Amino acid sequence: MSLSRVHSGTLHGVDALPVEVEVNSISSGDLFRIVIVGLPDTAVRESSDRVLTALTNSGFRWSGTRLTINLAPADVRKEGPIFDLPIAVGIIALEEPFKPGALDKCSMVGELALDGRVRPVKGILSLALQARDAGHKAILVPEENAMEAAIVEGIYVYGVPDLRSAVALLKGEGNIKPVRLDRETFFREKRRYDIDFSDVKGQAHAKRALEVAVAGGHNLLMLGPPGTGKSMLAKRLATIMPVLSEAEAIETTKIHSVAGLVDRRTGFIATRPFRAPHHTISDAGLLGGTSNPVPGEVSLAHHGILFLDELPEFRRSTLEVMRQPLEDGNVTISRAAGKFTFPSRFMLVAAMNPCPCGYLGDTRRECRCLPVQVERYRQRISGPLLDRIDLHIEVPSINYKELSSDAAGETSEAVRARVEEAREVQIQRFIGHPGVVTNSAMPSRLVREFARLDARCESLLEHAMTELNFSARAHDRILKVSRTLADLAGADQIREPHLLEAIQFRTLDRNLWG
Repeated sequence: MSLSRVHSGTLHGVDALPVEVEVNSISSGDLFRIVIVGLPDTAVRESSDRVLTALTNSGFRWSGTRLTINLAPADVRKEGPIFDLPIAVGIIALEEPFKPGALDKCSMVGELALDGRVRPVKGILSLALQARDAGHKAILVPEENAMEAAIVEGIYVYGVPDLRSAVALLKGEGNIKPVRLDRETFFREKRRYDIDFSDVKGQAHAKRALEVAVAGGHNLLMLGPPGTGKSMLAKRLATIMPVLSEAEAIETTKIHSVAGLVDRRTGFIATRPFRAPHHTISDAGLLGGTSNPVPGEVSLAHHGILFLDELPEFRRSTLEVMRQPLEDGNVTISRAAGKFTFPSRFMLVAAMNPCPCGYLGDTRRECRCLPVQVERYRQRISGPLLDRIDLHIEVPSINYKELSSDAAGETSEAVRARVEEAREVQIQRFIGHPGVVTNSAMPSRLVREFARLDARCESLLEHAMTELNFSARAHDRILKVSRTLADLAGADQIREPHLLEAIQFRTLDRNLWG
């Protein structure tokens, strides 16, 4: 046999595309030569040395003096070492018979060590989904990636430790069994958090604001002196969000797998991600990028929380680039390697001090900042970004009595139950309005339809806009938050208490600091 074909796949963004590995052998002179074509990158071209050494050390031989390896389709760029295993199997198939139809029914990916061991690769979940959708019955993956791939229903997943085991399996001689997974038990066990909302002492107002933010999908900004618990609150926000559905969990895991961040011992992400990049992060680190684009922090936070601590310390240009993902729920990156779109539907939570020294308004420590310094500090926040934040809340210093109290706070489970009830109301409300599932996503026309005020509330809001010096952008934000407060209270209409509480959640617009 002078030509063999092996099915594999390549990553493109967070998805995978099918690739057929064709191996042809001929005898042409005494000098051995191997050629790889089909838009391979450097890692793929280097695979020839790895593969041939792994074949030799595993006891396999080949007779031809020229090997041509084509990765089809030829117009799709191929990256990484994931083709080592299919290339090696294709070479072996030229010399040894496999079980009839074995290569036609399965796909395979994996990097080879020089001794023939199969090393784990990135993006295995996307590759397994692609193999299933292409109609393959089975996929051979590195043993360490098998648990992650087994999440995919409708395809047999075989974890192979080395090249010889893979060949034996394809010959029908191996004793490797497909990895089986009790999906219901697996998801139940993985949906656990190590932290809880009840860990936070005091800060009742802030906790209430977080509940409202999650219930309506609103972005949130916390303001307060250092050490008041802003980061602690933010980290526990994911625990009161609705439970991650199976479809959301698979989508989230795909992104983290492509980025190489999946814990190979557990093989899956079943809790809401929490990402907290440092304020020195680059635009590419936040959005995704480099010459071969990988997901950035806004995509790694998909279906979860993106927490920006010390918000004014971020570069203004970096904050500006978040406008597209906040509006569209995805980010598109164009590079020489192609155009890539990564999902990025996250909840933005930010925190900042009230002034450069951090103690403006603190009753315990004196602020030494001049008014002009405070104003300059606050102006570091991008106006367009602030437009997309519905709630601004103060997180004051906590007193010793609250801090030392043994009283147990409300658990995440109890808060999450209320959040899920409010979310269900919104899901039913927005049936027939594609792309809108929470109150925060309502465009102006839906705000007018679903957040109407009676005469009393209209008068109250008008007074607030005038007397409290609200900015124009605050109007719709207040109405959206009021709608969420009414949903949490089980009310059909927005009432005065809901409107008053929503007004309290606009700290920056109330111009409290001068």
